[in-house]
Amino acid sequence: MLLLSNLVIATVALLHLGFLVLEMFFWNHPVGKRIFNLTDEAAASSAVLAANQGLYNGFLSAGLVWGLWSGLTVVKFFFLSCVIIAGIFGGLTAKRSILFTQALPGLLGLILTYLAN
Repeated sequence: MLLLSNLVIATVALLHLGFLVLEMFFWNHPVGKRIFNLTDEAAASSAVLAANQGLYNGFLSAGLVWGLWSGLTVVKFFFLSCVIIAGIFGGLTAKRSILFTQALPGLLGLILTYLAN
């Protein structure tokens, strides 16, 4: 169970690293605009906010990697909880699919981590 839990946490960490790259480096790129359904104007006017959001996703990823590296369950719980809360907030305020791409994997990781300990 611990191996499965750690694999899910690693996947969530990689997802958030991917979110960082998309939001910080590809927001104004055709790929980012297509993924986030942005016009040129909307992408340009929100690029700084997206970069800030991407940085926060990077912190979540780093925290999850720290939890995996240290093996500390409390660190894993904390950062998975942050992922879930951010995913719920994003799903309710920005785009419903965030519930499935961020909150749900975080919840799965949290449940598996709980069961592994």
